[in-house]
Amino acid sequence: MAPSGPKAQQAAATNNSTPTPASEPELPKGPHPGHIQVACQYTSEQRLRRMLRDNKSDPAREDSYRLQGVQLIDNVRNVLHVPVKTFDTACVYYHWFRLSFRDAEYSYQDAAMASLFLACKVEDTIKKSKEILCAAYNIKNPDHPTTQDDKMFDQTSKIIIGLERLILETVGFDFRCRYPQSALRKVTKKIMGDDAQELFSTAMEMSIDMYKTFAPIKQPTFAMALGLLELTARLTGVGVDKIEKVDLSEYHTSRQGVVETMLDLLDLYTQHLKSTKLGNRFDLNKFIEVKIVINNEVDNDPKKLARYGHWCTNCDGGEEENLSNGTSVLKNISFFGSNSAKRNGRNQDGTMRFVFDPEQARRERREVESYFRDEYEEYEVEVEVPIEPERPNHGGHRDGKRHDGGGPWPGGHGRRSHHDRRKGGGNHRGFY
Repeated sequence: MAPSGPKAQQAAATNNSTPTPASEPELPKGPHPGHIQVACQYTSEQRLRRMLRDNKSDPAREDSYRLQGVQLIDNVRNVLHVPVKTFDTACVYYHWFRLSFRDAEYSYQDAAMASLFLACKVEDTIKKSKEILCAAYNIKNPDHPTTQDDKMFDQTSKIIIGLERLILETVGFDFRCRYPQSALRKVTKKIMGDDAQELFSTAMEMSIDMYKTFAPIKQPTFAMALGLLELTARLTGVGVDKIEKVDLSEYHTSRQGVVETMLDLLDLYTQHLKSTKLGNRFDLNKFIEVKIVINNEVDNDPKKLARYGHWCTNCDGGEEENLSNGTSVLKNISFFGSNSAKRNGRNQDGTMRFVFDPEQARRERREVESYFRDEYEEYEVEVEVPIEPERPNHGGHRDGKRHDGGGPWPGGHGRRSHHDRRKGGGNHRGFY
C-alpha cells in the first residue's frame, strides 16, 4: 500500500511538476566596430567660423595668434634653411590644430614649433625638436644665443612631442598637402611670357603672406596660384589684360575660388599691413583701390560670384555636414577638425580609425549599422477602464452656492434697505 501522508503528497507534487525550461544562452558579443574619422583636404568659411565659435575664440586674439604663429614658423625655417614646401605644410597643420583646440589649452609658440617639427618629418627635411626650439630661442634672444644641448629645452621638447601626436590626430594622418609656389611658377611663365620675371618675385612673397590667412585650407592649388598672379598684376599694373583672358577651365578651377583668394589677401593687407612682407612695398590706398574693383565685380554678378563660396543660408551646419563639398555624411563618420571626434573619441568604446576615402567609410558604415540597429514592434492594446459613478450633492443646493443674503460679498449681505433693523448696516450685533 502506497503511503498517503502529507510528505508523500508533497513528494508526488514535486515529481509531477513540469520542469522549468532552460534559459537561452546569450549570444556572444563581438568587438565594437570602432569609429571612423575621414580625412578632408578642404573646408569652407562657414565651417571655419563655426569651429571658432565652438572653441569660444576671441576674434582679435585669434587673428593675433594666427599672424604671430605663421611669422614664427617663417623666421625659424629661414634660420634652419628649410624649403618653402615645409613651410606650407607646417602652416596648414598649424591652422587645423588651432581650429580644433582652444587657445587656453596650449601656447601658440609651442603649437607653431610642433607643426614645423612634424612638417620637417613629412617633407623629409628632418630637424630635431631641440634644434627647432634653439633656433626660435636665438631669434627671440639675439644677445644671448645658446646651443641645442642646453638643458632648458628638455621640458619644452617633451611638450613639442606631445603636441605632435595631437596634430597627427587632428589632420587624420593625412600627409597630403598643396604647394602653390610650384603651380605659380608654371602659370606665371605660361600666361605672362616676358613679364614673368618681373612679377614672380612679388608673387612669391605674396604666397608667404597668403599662409597668414585661411585660404590654403579652403582653395585648391591653381585657384591660389591664379589668385596670387592676378592680385600681383593688379598691384603692379603689369599684365592685367593677359590675366583677364585666361580660360580658368584649363586649370580646373573657377572664378569664385580665385576671387575669394584675392579678397582674403586684401583683407589681410588692409587690416594687418605691417605684419606682411608686402606691407612696405605698396601703399595702403593701392590695396583699397584693388579691393574696390574686386568687390564691384562680385556685386555686379551675384549669381556666379560671392564673397564666400559654399555658404549655406538655410542650415546652421551641424558636425555631420561637410560644407566644403556640399554633401552630408553619416553621423558616426566625422571629418577631421571636428571637435566631437577628438574630444569624445577616447571616452567611447572601440577604436578610432582614420580613413582617406569618404565613400569607403560610407559603405563600411552601411554594412555595420544593420547589426547595431534597435528594431521595435508597435501594437495597440485595448484596456477597459471603469467609469466612476457620479457623487451625490449633499450641499442642499443645486448649484452648490450659499444663499445667505443674496449678495456676492462675504457673509451673504446684500444691499441695505430701510427694513433692516441692524444698527450701523450690520457691523454691530446690538438691537434697539
